[in-house]
Amino acid sequence: MTHSYIPLEQYRRKWIFNHKDLPVTEDDKMAIKPLSDKSAMEVWNRWISNKCSRAELFGKGDWAARNNSWVKTDHWQSAWDSEDPALPAMFIEHFDWSDETTVYFAYEKYQIIETKWKIFKSNWKCFLFFDDGPLLFSPKLKQAAWFQQDGQYQLGVRG
Repeated sequence: MTHSYIPLEQYRRKWIFNHKDLPVTEDDKMAIKPLSDKSAMEVWNRWISNKCSRAELFGKGDWAARNNSWVKTDHWQSAWDSEDPALPAMFIEHFDWSDETTVYFAYEKYQIIETKWKIFKSNWKCFLFFDDGPLLFSPKLKQAAWFQQDGQYQLGVRG
């Protein structure tokens, strides 16, 4: 599947990668690629849900709605609030991905960013300025994470 992208400068949420307190390097910005609406829709429909457009609407038939998809829950908010740039340890342990693994951070059906695992790890706090149920996954691997507004995340595998 070939995707089309919009330049980060034109992305409507670009400010999250330009925040003065969480600087993103220019090299990293080049690897943060928002998908066009059409490509985002294709990724969402193929890998997340072809029935709904937002995480809070997941229902029967959506892998993310199945309880057995999620095996661990932890808090991301305290790590996000800390001075430490690292992801929570449980999170890192769940994802045994190489740095070059292509990942998607999906806010909703038409808001998905493609990047590499190493870029997400370095800049995860920026991605989470919007925390209304985004999913992190790789199309080639089964591990996934679902972030909640209450400061928790769930770790699991896509079905």
